[in-house]
Amino acid sequence: MFQTSTVREPRKDAQRNRMLILHAARQAFASEGVEVSMDAIAKKAGVGPGTLYRNFPSKDALLAALLALHHAKLDEQRAVIAAEESDTGRALERWIDALGDWMLAYQGLPEPLRAACQGDSALTPTCLNVIETTEIILRAAQNDGHARRTLEGRDIFLGALAIAWARGMTAADERTRTAQGDLLKKGWSAVDVMADN
Repeated sequence: MFQTSTVREPRKDAQRNRMLILHAARQAFASEGVEVSMDAIAKKAGVGPGTLYRNFPSKDALLAALLALHHAKLDEQRAVIAAEESDTGRALERWIDALGDWMLAYQGLPEPLRAACQGDSALTPTCLNVIETTEIILRAAQNDGHARRTLEGRDIFLGALAIAWARGMTAADERTRTAQGDLLKKGWSAVDVMADN
């Protein structure tokens, strides 16, 4: 006789609480940035702190859950870029733009992403996945002679992160933001290096 193992579905109230927390966190991060407290999110969701921490043991875990949707959109953009661009250098430029938009999903997001790259947090797998994708796009540009061989996907990721952080600063005007973006998008170029030599 075969025994069937059943996976228990979370209780309906637990599912509802999780959705309430995610909805409240999305609104709070969008309006107040990622510095908003977990207690404020719990209050906005109408749940106790214990319920919040049972679902999301840290703010990074909560951010990781919310970024899953943004990550799916980033992957869609990667697919669009791959379909539309035969020029691997131009594809890398467009990917850098997409990275910057992803990193600015919420005000203050670049800081937890930076910390996740240096340590182990709930956001670390997301960062590593995006770095790996960046490495593949960069490698294609390098193989076609468009990008410097000395660079790695992590370098591009951290450069985009630095610019996203600077863009989030109130002191950064539109001209500065554009100049920083151009610097990153052209700084990896192998063409500029050959022109300088």
